[in-house]
Amino acid sequence: MTKLIYLLWPRAQMAPARRREILLERCAPRLLQLGLAGLQMNIADDRADVPSPAPRLLGPKPFAAQVNLWLENPRQRLACETLLREAGFELAGYRVDEWLYTDYGENAHAPPRHWPDGTRSPGILAVTLLERPPRIPKDEWMRRWFGRQSPMSEWMQPRCRYVRNVVEEVLTPSAQVFDGIVEEAWPSAEHVTDKRVFFGARNGLELMLHMGIMLRSVTRMLHLTRITTVMMSEYFVKNPAGAGV
Repeated sequence: MTKLIYLLWPRAQMAPARRREILLERCAPRLLQLGLAGLQMNIADDRADVPSPAPRLLGPKPFAAQVNLWLENPRQRLACETLLREAGFELAGYRVDEWLYTDYGENAHAPPRHWPDGTRSPGILAVTLLERPPRIPKDEWMRRWFGRQSPMSEWMQPRCRYVRNVVEEVLTPSAQVFDGIVEEAWPSAEHVTDKRVFFGARNGLELMLHMGIMLRSVTRMLHLTRITTVMMSEYFVKNPAGAGV
């Protein structure tokens, strides 16, 4: 089974609530009719009105939605792309290798997923685009991401789900090249906006210590000015494992 990720930008002005309506009510049923093995939609809608913990400086333009497709037949891809374009979106598509580090219920920050397919997940989702600095070889960059950043952030932060998508192939013409796309689910908006909560600190001194640890780890694998993080609502439309709850 192949996982594809599409980043979406509306061609014309589109209110956040309208994005949700078009994607979930119009596009999702038609995509499922194509026989997808799984479908997830992460949308920067009106229910995700939370500032990003990583303000954009020189990074890629923020996107309005992320559509994850799981396909058993690669030939389904073009029909999916056509459907999303006809709904009014420009696309950047990627074939990825998914590495689920932590799922709901696997730590103390959230129970196992209990909400049905098609409904909004509790809390808030942060989706971050990763660009590998050219000075760092790919194998060393992966070691820093998987071997240092992932376990360190899991130890420190109250995150309830963490998905690492390693980009294997760029699918659409003119799409910007990324090396990774990260999905991080948080229990509430406070877990992102309150620095002590976000960095898992009990007091001001521990906050400074944890911020320093995080900054050192992140700067060893990314350019801080090139990070783009978009806050989104998470919708599992069809469980890719075929086991909807």
